[in-house]
Amino acid sequence: MKFKMTKDEKRWILYDVGNSAFTLLITTIMPIYFNAIASDAGLSDTQYLAYWGYAASLVTLIVAFIGPIFGTLTDTKGFKKPVFATSVAIGAIGCVLLGFSKNWILFLILFIVAKVGYTSSLIFYDAMLNDVTTEDRADQVSSAGYAWGYIGSCLPFVVCLALILGGEKIGITMDWAMFAAFMITTVWWVGMTIPLLIHYKQKHFMERSKNIIGDSFKQLGSTFANIGKEKKIFLFLLAFFFYIDGVYTIIDMAIAYGEALGLDSSGLLLALLVSQIVAFPFAILFGKLANKYKTDTLITVCIVAYIGISVFAIFLSNQVQFWILAVLVGMFQGGIQALSRSYLSKIIPANQSGEYFGLYDICGKGAAFLGTTLVGIVAQLTNSINKGISVIAVVFIFGLIVFRIAAKQKGIDRENA
Repeated sequence: MKFKMTKDEKRWILYDVGNSAFTLLITTIMPIYFNAIASDAGLSDTQYLAYWGYAASLVTLIVAFIGPIFGTLTDTKGFKKPVFATSVAIGAIGCVLLGFSKNWILFLILFIVAKVGYTSSLIFYDAMLNDVTTEDRADQVSSAGYAWGYIGSCLPFVVCLALILGGEKIGITMDWAMFAAFMITTVWWVGMTIPLLIHYKQKHFMERSKNIIGDSFKQLGSTFANIGKEKKIFLFLLAFFFYIDGVYTIIDMAIAYGEALGLDSSGLLLALLVSQIVAFPFAILFGKLANKYKTDTLITVCIVAYIGISVFAIFLSNQVQFWILAVLVGMFQGGIQALSRSYLSKIIPANQSGEYFGLYDICGKGAAFLGTTLVGIVAQLTNSINKGISVIAVVFIFGLIVFRIAAKQKGIDRENA
C-alpha cells in the first residue's frame, strides 16, 4: 500500500523544509562569507578554520546545557509549542542581524545566537514526532522530514546563490547579496513554521504542577539517576554521541575545510547543492528500507559508510574529490539522522519525549563540540588541515562498536519483555 501522510505529519515535515534552508546557509555560504571577513581582518586560513570551529563548538556546548532543562519543561502540558516558537524566533532574529554584520568577531557572536536558537528548536521539534505520528510510521515520517528538508532547502538556496555569484553583473554588491540571502532564508524558515505552530497539539505530556520549574529539574535529575538502568537507552545515546560527532563535524566543517584547502568557492557551493539533491531520494529510500530491514542494521550500514567517507576526506586535495565526497555524504546523511531520531522515539516513554530528546541533543551536540574542537586544535598544533580532519574517523569507529552493543541489548530487552 502507498504510504500516505496525515495532515499533522505533513505540517511537521514542513518545518524540516523550512529550517533546512538555514542549515544549508550556515554550512555553505556563511563560512565562505566569514572567510572573506576574516581575511580582510588579517586572519590566516588556519586561524579562520580554527575560529569557525570554536564558534560551532560553543554553540553545541550552550545547547547541550540548556537542551535537557527546557526539554524536560516542554513535557509539561501546554509548554512544548511556546518554547519551540521562542527558539525559532531567537534563531530567525539572529539570522536577520547577521546580514548587518561586517566585523568578524560580531559576526561570530551573532552566528552563535542564531544557531543556538535554531538548534534548540530542533530538540522540541524532534520531541513532537510522537505527537504527530505512531510508532510503526515513525521511521518513514522521520525520513520524509529529512528528505523534503533537503530538497526544499534547495529552492531558497538557489536564489541566494544566484544573487551572490551573479549579483555584481546586475549591480548588487556582495554585502547586499549576503543581506538578501539572510533575509530570504529567514522568511522561508519562518513561513514554513507557521502551519505547525497553528495546528500542533501536544498529545503526550505530564500534568502541570504548582512548581513547574522545580519539578522539571527534579524529573531531569531522576532521569539522569535512572538512565543507567535503562541500558538500551543509555547505550544508544552513548553510541549516538560518538557516531553523530563525525556527521555533525562534517556538516559544520565541510565548506570551511574546502576553503582552507584553497578550493574554488563556487565549486564548493555547487557540490553541496548536489549533496542536498542526492540526499532527497536516499533519505526516502532509507525510510522504505526500514519496512524490510531492522533499523539497527540500517544505522550500522550508515556508520560503516561514514567511516569510509571520513578516511577519504583525509586525502582530499582537489575539487573533483570534494564533489565525490559531497555525493557520498548526501547518500547517507539523511538516513543516519532520520533513523537515529525515530529509533530513539520508539525506545523512550512518549510523555517524556522532550526530556529524552534533550538528552539526545546533549549527546549529539556534545559530540559535535568535541569533533569541531579537536579538528581546530589538531589543525593548529600540526599546521596541517588534513591531520585535523583525521580525528573524525576515530570517533566513527567508537560509535560503531558501542552501537552494536546497544542493538544487542535492545534485542535482549525485547526477549525479556
